[in-house]
Amino acid sequence: MKDHSMPRVVISGTGLFQPAQVITNAELVASFNAFADLQNAAHADEIAAGMRVPLVHSSVEFIEKASGIQQRYVLDKSGVLDPTRMRPKFAPRPDGELSLMAEIAVDAAKKAMAAAGKQGRDIDGVLCAAANMQRAYPAMACEIQAAIGAGGYGFDMNVACSSATFAIEQAANAIKSGSATCVLVVNPEITSAHLEWRDRDCHFIFGDVCTAVIVEAADTATSADQWEVLGTKLVTQFSNNIRNNAGFLNRCEDTDPDARDKTFMQEGRKVFKEVVPMAAAHIEQHLHTLGFEPTQVRRYWLHQANLGMNQLVLKKLVGREVGDDIAPIILSEYANTASAGSIIAFHAHHADLKARDLGVICSFGAGYSIGSVVLRRV
Repeated sequence: MKDHSMPRVVISGTGLFQPAQVITNAELVASFNAFADLQNAAHADEIAAGMRVPLVHSSVEFIEKASGIQQRYVLDKSGVLDPTRMRPKFAPRPDGELSLMAEIAVDAAKKAMAAAGKQGRDIDGVLCAAANMQRAYPAMACEIQAAIGAGGYGFDMNVACSSATFAIEQAANAIKSGSATCVLVVNPEITSAHLEWRDRDCHFIFGDVCTAVIVEAADTATSADQWEVLGTKLVTQFSNNIRNNAGFLNRCEDTDPDARDKTFMQEGRKVFKEVVPMAAAHIEQHLHTLGFEPTQVRRYWLHQANLGMNQLVLKKLVGREVGDDIAPIILSEYANTASAGSIIAFHAHHADLKARDLGVICSFGAGYSIGSVVLRRV
């Protein structure tokens, strides 16, 4: 017998913050190649003696073939493209001023709140879920909570590129348990700050963005755009193939804060080979537990890391190649935006679906971590 005491949960609004600055592949390649030339010239004697491997130039063709990415939005373009710097340049802010991460989160949050018809006083839970946090404490979520005038509680969580889907499950469970009635999930991803722009194998991968989602009890929802959360499913499996060793213990280890392992690192081929079958099997199993087949899903909003990866996941699921109508890709414009990628895809590509259409939001990333959210349009 169906339990009618358990409140139904819906996503009733989404929001997106998109930086004003864009870096094209051509600009990025010119910067990287200038950096490579400077490094090769500075270490010419070591290279000639066979003690050092020269840096190889990047190219637009290499980037687009490897990833499908054509550009990315960033909060600071000049620092990234400076071949003597190769990282963003942000001005420090006093403690009494809204932090950078909270600023972009509040922008996305207010858009999601407007879409859902909510005010700050309507929100009693704030989850800040992202691959990196600006600081250890106080929690970014608490700062965002104060800035939008929300009540209840807030906390930060990090499951790398799966942070958004994992947070949606926490929000849905909070509503079902009665500990909250309306939860804001925000995903401020300033990935330009953790990317190693000086590494040819990954210098093109990431972009900056922030997404926001309102998750609430169906009984309180007033938005005309509602998606019932039919189920969520999470899984993790430890792997070193995606890693970042930056942390508070570094200063105690007397290690170089600028060492290669203190920024994003991955074994891309291993990740592709191992995660694709895991993600496809995860989604299929989740759908089966809810009584659905993958071919019944009207749209898949997948993690946006690599075009080939998404295409292969979908081919394993539905048995054929599919286009943007079934699985929209936002990679070419936004690049990989960590946990925000699948939410951007949902935000931008759901308005055309009809009542009772099924959709799946799915993320996969470091951990390994995979999270899926099965939705039905109300």
